[in-house]
Amino acid sequence: MPSPRPHLQTREEVMFFDTDCGGVVHNLAYLRMIETCRTRLAALMGLDLRSMSETRVFPVVTRIEVDYKRPAMLGDWLVIHGRLDALARARFWCAFEMIRESDGAVLLTARQTLALVAMPAGKPLRLPAAWATQWE
Repeated sequence: MPSPRPHLQTREEVMFFDTDCGGVVHNLAYLRMIETCRTRLAALMGLDLRSMSETRVFPVVTRIEVDYKRPAMLGDWLVIHGRLDALARARFWCAFEMIRESDGAVLLTARQTLALVAMPAGKPLRLPAAWATQWE
């Protein structure tokens, strides 16, 4: 029987460098926070930083869709929920939701399409067969 798909949450405080001159978070900061969550999610899938460095196989984002719903502000604490959303032969999808801790407001939802790529050749790989049996 398949186990639940990998999921986790991370927590980030909005810092000065995350904001514009009005104290509103800029889109690059949101993407950085999502990347932190995805990197930790990848570790749950067997793609921790050390393993990737040794095998030279990396999850590469091929597409990202972001729906911005409300702005985050300087000093807000944000919770980012990330999960493996779907699998195919050569790509997979991760979904994210960012919530302001103080009021529970959903600030954004996002979905990434990823592929495993062997470096330095840049060769796309099929996903490990174990993933399908483990999480489908």
